[in-house]
Amino acid sequence: MTSTSNIIRTLTLIVALACLLASLSGCARMRNFSLKPYKINIQQGNFLEEDEIDMIEPGMTRSQVRFLLGTPMVADLFNSDRWDYYYYLKIGRTGEIYRRHFIVFFEGEETTRVEKRLGAAELEIS
Repeated sequence: MTSTSNIIRTLTLIVALACLLASLSGCARMRNFSLKPYKINIQQGNFLEEDEIDMIEPGMTRSQVRFLLGTPMVADLFNSDRWDYYYYLKIGRTGEIYRRHFIVFFEGEETTRVEKRLGAAELEIS
């Protein structure tokens, strides 16, 4: 019986060493692996399609502009004759930033002119 128990002990030791080596080899691969947290996209403001913006013309009333574009995100308390539509999108994974700024100028109740600032992607350094 001693030879059988020696064989069982030897086999148990070999299996334990094999499991230990297998688990340690997994740790060697994990050394270069880094977990990065998920970063969500951040979107703020009014997203306006190009064709919606192109529909705004001088002479339109405030209610017509509001119907087409919606309520502006920023209401200027000091200048009620200007509506600013901002849009900001930051892609979480890459850090790219997209900005758009569209301004409608009024004189009384009528649109006098519009300005577009449609920015390309900018890379944020963080």
